[in-house]
Amino acid sequence: MALKNIDIDIDKTWEIYRNHKEASVRQTAKEELIVHYSSMIKYVVGRLNIYVGTSMDKEDLISSGIFGLIDAIEKFDGEKGVKFETYASLRIRGSVLDSIRSLDWVPRTQRQKNRQLDTAYSELEAELGREPEEAELAQFMNIPLEQVQEEIKKSSLVSLISLDDYLDQNHEGSFEPAGDDETSPEAVFAKEELKQEIAEAIKTLSEKEQMVVALYYYEELTLKEISKVLQVSESRVSQIHSKAMLKMRARLEKHKALLLT
Repeated sequence: MALKNIDIDIDKTWEIYRNHKEASVRQTAKEELIVHYSSMIKYVVGRLNIYVGTSMDKEDLISSGIFGLIDAIEKFDGEKGVKFETYASLRIRGSVLDSIRSLDWVPRTQRQKNRQLDTAYSELEAELGREPEEAELAQFMNIPLEQVQEEIKKSSLVSLISLDDYLDQNHEGSFEPAGDDETSPEAVFAKEELKQEIAEAIKTLSEKEQMVVALYYYEELTLKEISKVLQVSESRVSQIHSKAMLKMRARLEKHKALLLT
């Protein structure tokens, strides 16, 4: 399904879609909205590609994203004061992640391997007093170097899916869990402490790892855009990102409970 943006009066099109009496006219307006906002799908998929790399068909992810966009258009309530782009990006992202889950792309055994990798990295780092090399990890875990490199690459997506399981990406409303007092002194202190820990963890990354983290999480560039900035392949950017996430997880382990609330 190829979509291209078209020039329309977006406010008028929304008005027609919501209020016109004729179903055929509303359907035409809906199709115009889908085409108008279609670039959001490529953007969301482009950002998620830093996790999945070339391991999944991009067209399949885009197709899933289209369903998320359609769902967003059908359920969007402009009276709630949320921008449609913000709402739709969550729906699109949730739809793509649901597609990944439905394919069982990250089975339970891979999650176990991810935990083993994190544990091994932390233990070896404590033993050596520095960041372990991949070859040292392989020796410590008694597995081939190629397998360690593959597990590091896969661990990035596992972390994304595990964290996202705790976020209500497919429903309206806030990300904060119901009943949590986010303004209590304890909650504020915990959040600030976590921010500081993340900042300190980023400082320990290599220059290229810091660059990838900054471009992805702060500048919100896609995998393709980051590869152009760094002048390396997209697979290399994904590899650098995966290694950075492994290092940061090792340092943020004590904050896992907070991260997953």
